[in-house]
Amino acid sequence: MEIRDDKEVVMTIDRLKVEFRNDDHHVTALRNVSFKLHKGEIVGLVGESGCGKSLTSHSVMKLLPKNAHIIDGDIVIDGKSIVTTSENEMRKIRGDLISMIFQEPMTALNPLVTVGKQIEEMLILHKKISKKERYEIIINLLKSVGLPEPETRYKQYPFELSGGMRQRVMIAMSLACSPKVIIADEPTTALDVTIQAQILDLLKDIREKQGTAFLFITHDMGVIADMADRVAVMYAGQIVEMATVDELFENPAHPYTKGLLNSIPDLTKDVREELPSIPGSVPDLKSLSKGCPFEDRCSCSIERCRQENPFLTKIRESHEVACWNVD
Repeated sequence: MEIRDDKEVVMTIDRLKVEFRNDDHHVTALRNVSFKLHKGEIVGLVGESGCGKSLTSHSVMKLLPKNAHIIDGDIVIDGKSIVTTSENEMRKIRGDLISMIFQEPMTALNPLVTVGKQIEEMLILHKKISKKERYEIIINLLKSVGLPEPETRYKQYPFELSGGMRQRVMIAMSLACSPKVIIADEPTTALDVTIQAQILDLLKDIREKQGTAFLFITHDMGVIADMADRVAVMYAGQIVEMATVDELFENPAHPYTKGLLNSIPDLTKDVREELPSIPGSVPDLKSLSKGCPFEDRCSCSIERCRQENPFLTKIRESHEVACWNVD
């Protein structure tokens, strides 16, 4: 799906900075994170575990741990800045303007409340409609996400459903109030390949029919290739590359992105060949240097990389990279 520059912007993250504070220690976990999400667009947020993907999504939902704080930047959803909003205001925004599909539905759903009642809570909070209207909406939602016998599912508890069914319930819940943005945080990680493909097709269908924008968080580059319009690559709490999905896979510019793509198994090669890997390990956020966080793992770093942290710079149309030695 082509996303034009003039298409409606539904979410903007601008120079977001998040810190964890414990006693006298401050750890910067997100630094200068910026991107826009347009109506009907799927932006993939990729990177290895601990890079800040989920922290970004929790910042947008304002579901941060007590010791985590947004200390700079802004988050604007449908024209409304949410950084300084109260918790009462956020309750009105969550589920209405923006929803989230969590990685593991069994922990996100309440095991003591039936599926129908959990979805109904969203409608009670955001819609002034009768109980009969709520029931009809929920049944239609359960049908729309491909759940068989929705009247039966309405009365069931989460533990009575399979993993794929629970994830469909989570998707139905996220759609209840027709939000403009849905954050999908590794929504298929715990599912088998067949169910995973069904869930991904369902999300694409929702995007096409409703114009919903998705922030799709994953570590799986194969899923990104199938789902995303644009891709933001994160490393050590910052975005190091942003491009359209075709541009990123055909012309990766950042050494970290190249390493991620090179580490994808190639089924056409000899299975006995050693799989390429990125040398070194993820840096400790407590002791990051003033330079590029990827410098000590990079084979083409220069002196400037050790002294200054690069910022995102446009190198092609719809392609930005944070690297001093991109050439």
